[in-house]
Amino acid sequence: MRALLLAATALTLGAAAPQSVQVNQLGFEPGDAKLAIVQAGGAPLDWTLTDAAGKVVARGKTTAYGKDPASGYEVQRIDFSNYRTPGDGYRLSVGGARSEPFPIRASIYRPLARDALAFFYHQRAGVPIEARFVGAKWARPAGHAREVAKCFAGKDERGIGWDGCGYTLDVTGGWYDAGDHGKYVVNGGIAVWTLQNAYERKPSAYADNSLKMPEAGNRHNDLLDEARYEIEFLLRMQIADGTRARVPVGPPKPAKPGKPVWESEPADFAAIDAGGMAHQKVADRNWTKLPMPPQDDPEERLLYPPTTAATLNLAATAAQCARLWRRLDDAFAKRCLAAAERAWAAAKRNPQVYATNSFTGSGGYGDGDVSDEFYWAAAELFATTGAAEYRTVATHSRHFTAELREPGWPSTASLGTITLATARTPLPKAETDRLRTAIVAAADRFLADAKGNGYGIPYVASGYPWGSNSNLLNRAMLLGLAHDLTGDAKYRAGVVAAIDYVLGRNPMNISYVSGYGARAMQHPHHRFWAPSLDPKLPGPPRGVLSGGPNSTAMSDDVAMKLKGKCAPQTCWADDVNAYALNEVAINWNAPLFWVAAWLDD
Repeated sequence: MRALLLAATALTLGAAAPQSVQVNQLGFEPGDAKLAIVQAGGAPLDWTLTDAAGKVVARGKTTAYGKDPASGYEVQRIDFSNYRTPGDGYRLSVGGARSEPFPIRASIYRPLARDALAFFYHQRAGVPIEARFVGAKWARPAGHAREVAKCFAGKDERGIGWDGCGYTLDVTGGWYDAGDHGKYVVNGGIAVWTLQNAYERKPSAYADNSLKMPEAGNRHNDLLDEARYEIEFLLRMQIADGTRARVPVGPPKPAKPGKPVWESEPADFAAIDAGGMAHQKVADRNWTKLPMPPQDDPEERLLYPPTTAATLNLAATAAQCARLWRRLDDAFAKRCLAAAERAWAAAKRNPQVYATNSFTGSGGYGDGDVSDEFYWAAAELFATTGAAEYRTVATHSRHFTAELREPGWPSTASLGTITLATARTPLPKAETDRLRTAIVAAADRFLADAKGNGYGIPYVASGYPWGSNSNLLNRAMLLGLAHDLTGDAKYRAGVVAAIDYVLGRNPMNISYVSGYGARAMQHPHHRFWAPSLDPKLPGPPRGVLSGGPNSTAMSDDVAMKLKGKCAPQTCWADDVNAYALNEVAINWNAPLFWVAAWLDD
């Protein structure tokens, strides 16, 4: 941590950046683009590539880029794509600086894809995590083994009173969202969609018994089984028909004077027919301290009010589920479709029930614009049913013709477009072709962005937001789809550039994925992978992604010490207390898995 602060201070004071060579520490497929970065200014420099025995096998000159605002350094690039000989222990050298060692070999991303997917089993609630699947180090008893929760009632942290409800729901199961014990329908939605989309893209991958998991051997695809574990939880979060609730209805009111905009005041309460809606989340009444294994969680578990966004997340992912499970488990497929259609009807009936950021103990996931969720849900339902109602809503949405951006939990329109462009639907070929062209156009914009930053990644931002690594990987997913649609190698090179950054080709010279690389992240913000707080607890298993640099919401104590002293790509620390910089989350590991699996394809 001290070294990071000194580096950030040096940037602020204008000191010369130390020369360093940064490279994907996992390595490269022989035929892929191979780029490294040198932190150095001035004229182009000589570089050499040596093998494990120290023999020079390639040499050349760097290409100077100049000052890179995103990293704060002057940088130069090494392109050694033409070297394709498999081997281990390669190093790049420039002057007195050397890269970390790396291999060149085929199928290099296969273990990463499997470990990134295994993350979701580690995050399961409701069942023990067994040593036979993860090893004794990470085995633990079930967290929240039988979770029957009632609704939050009484005053929230702003003093607003909530009526609660007259029922409880058994919401056992699902994935813990991040480093805490909350389980969210919003965020669970995009994460499970990403896994289901990876299956829909290539159903032959991850066949039964290919992964270490309890469901192996049940004659169903293991990837689809993992996604089903979350879908089952999402279905349990749906409210029974005929249930009434009193909730804020309508756009939030402006924040009180002196308060940030995200603390806008809830709209006035009104009684609604909540049947078919989904609760926003189930979570602790109060934040638990760090560390806190889930089986030791002392807090009361509560259901928090239903929202339109959560309801549409359920509608979209359950419709996708119904499409994928047909002819595999028809009863489950029908159950998913029935839930999706009930959720759709409930969202139409209650289109402006928004989450309020007024409960302690869990994240808010507030979203004041759910037009994208309506489009996404309509697209999934249309792809599954072909029904005219869903087609009309999807094709009349402004998102149907809008420019694509990388998806995220508050901006899900791209998910709908991906489904309409790649799944079999009754849309005319001209419309499907137009949507596919939109995906390729987005990929072209991302590649153009790579020209505007020294590290050559398909991403550009004035500041790096919370979870910036996942934003980059979601862009990589669209680049992968563009390659699927066109076969153009430049899009695969863009995907490789994104994964290179995540795995070490970045100004921190760190692999943001635990267990991958000579200098990999070790101390995520997580309540039960926290050996720096309790030596009896394990560190993260392999394949866990850090959220990455965050220069826009530096809210934890570690981040606040860096604020104003770091260039955007260097606003990061490997610290368990740095929740704004180094948390992990299901919606971040999902695109890591998708991209690694795609690269291995």
